Amino acid sequence: MRLGMIGLGRMGANMAQRLLRGGHAVVGFDHSEEARARSAQHGVEPVASLQVMLAALPAPRAVWMMVPAGPPVDATCQALHALLAPDDILIDGGNSNYKNTLDRATMLAARGIHYLDVGTSGGVWGLELGYSMMVGGDAAAVERLRPIFETLAPAPDQGWGRVGPVGAGHFTKMVHNGIEYGLMQAYAEGFSILGHKQEFGLDLHQIAEIWRYGSVVRSWLLDLTAGALSKNPTLDGIAPFVADSGEGRWTVAEAIDLNVPAPVITQALIERLRSRDDNSFADKLLAAMRNEFGGHPIKKG
Repeated sequence: MRLGMIGLGRMGANMAQRLLRGGHAVVGFDHSEEARARSAQHGVEPVASLQVMLAALPAPRAVWMMVPAGPPVDATCQALHALLAPDDILIDGGNSNYKNTLDRATMLAARGIHYLDVGTSGGVWGLELGYSMMVGGDAAAVERLRPIFETLAPAPDQGWGRVGPVGAGHFTKMVHNGIEYGLMQAYAEGFSILGHKQEFGLDLHQIAEIWRYGSVVRSWLLDLTAGALSKNPTLDGIAPFVADSGEGRWTVAEAIDLNVPAPVITQALIERLRSRDDNSFADKLLAAMRNEFGGHPIKKG
């Protein structure tokens, strides 16, 4: 199958490489000349415009976007709205908000263009291990691209599937990432407790390796944690600043809208926000209040 790929950053380029290994052809577009040149070294056919990319694809065409969520996706959809033809398929494999996905699908459907939202997990390891893909959209359009999904997945019958109509893929990936927040926070807190028990002199990497086999808390995240502790046991040089790309916030907001309690995911998000405040006014005020009502000492900063 011949596929168009928009966005040849690290993840897009890796996905293109996996497709090429599976015998598919990839015509790639990226605004960055450097990204196009780099992808060409792996067998991607790079082009300098959307028009040239589309001209190189057989009809009905399939185009996969791997661009940052938000305005870049909107801009790409707007550009392709006038260039694609009825029965073409446009895929958003990024972490878009599912509500935006619904709006984009409606716009494209007016011209008979199929829009698939593919929540994609696997990160930098997906090239070798395969990607987990939660697919939303028209069932017939999904089936048409089955060879693509089977190649990108860990196995043809594992790690991917159509989860529902358009929007369902990004909604499922949103919740997936919310769960990820909670799991990561639990591991971080647990290892912090272990590290603070200084009289035992615990080797955190050793403990992580023990837990990786036979333990009920074993997971791929624990495997990655063990790898990080092996390379840098004391995490020297790493700032205590944890970013978020939006999915956790969207998950919490959706939980509130649906009246579903999600305290673990919510608290994990709050902890990420807290990590960014290295001069917390709230903590200073807490110390001041303790001093006011109980005379507790204040540590000078």
